[in-house]
Amino acid sequence: MNPKVSNLLGLAMRARKIVTGEGLVVDAVRKGQAKIVLLATDASANTAKKVTDKCQHYQVPCYALLTRYELGQAIGKEARVSIAITDGNFAKNIQELLTPNF
Repeated sequence: MNPKVSNLLGLAMRARKIVTGEGLVVDAVRKGQAKIVLLATDASANTAKKVTDKCQHYQVPCYALLTRYELGQAIGKEARVSIAITDGNFAKNIQELLTPNF
C-alpha cells in the first residue's frame, strides 16, 4: 500500500472524518455523507456485494485494495472490513493516490 494513503487515513481518523463498519458505511453512503469507500479485499461476498451495490447506486467511488487487518492498522484500530471517508478533501486526495495516472 502507498504509505501516503495510510498517512491520510490516519489523519482522517484523528479528524473524525471516517465511518467504519458495514452498517454505518452503508448508511453514510445512503445519506450522501460518504465521499469514498474503502473495502477490504478479504470481505465476505455478501458484505462486498452489499457495499459495492450501494456505492454504485449512489455513485460513490469504492476501492478494494487492502486486507481487513491492513485497513484497521491504517486507522489505528483493529480489523475493519469497510471504511467511508466523509470529508471531501481527504477523499479527493486519497482517490488521486489510488487512481493510476495515464
